[in-house]
Amino acid sequence: MRSTEAPSPTLPSEDPIGLQAFAVLLRRMNGEFNRIAQEFAQAQGLHLTDVQALIAVLDDDRDEDAGPMTPGRLRKQLNLTSGAMTACLDRLEKAGHIRRVRAADDRRVVHLHYAEAAKVVARDYFRPLARGTDAARGRFTPDELSVVVRFLAEMNQELAQLRR
Repeated sequence: MRSTEAPSPTLPSEDPIGLQAFAVLLRRMNGEFNRIAQEFAQAQGLHLTDVQALIAVLDDDRDEDAGPMTPGRLRKQLNLTSGAMTACLDRLEKAGHIRRVRAADDRRVVHLHYAEAAKVVARDYFRPLARGTDAARGRFTPDELSVVVRFLAEMNQELAQLRR
């Protein structure tokens, strides 16, 4: 029997650049990053939330426009209660991963900084990930990498919009 329906479009799983393929690959990559972060947290005697806080502080230290990270901004970014944020910062400070520094112009304001010694620990731990990332990058041309960077930046922007 012949069907009068139009042929069905390619299934998402059969389309290597389709939405489903992207979703699967992004989930897998996110899962691997979470596994690595969890292993680092365990090795350091931290919670996964603590590692997420460290990443946020580290990334913020690199963003000169944002200014130093504060507990309030970090709490909002991680969607934690003030009590949970305080407990997280206490653990990180006690373990030597962050420094709390009062602002010179307003002593009520606290800035959070990733401790230099802790950066060395993290750098050593994540060196295999950096090598793997560099190896993967080496298999692409600069033009291809520009597209990848643009895609990742756009994805981060879209994800940030979902938070609002």
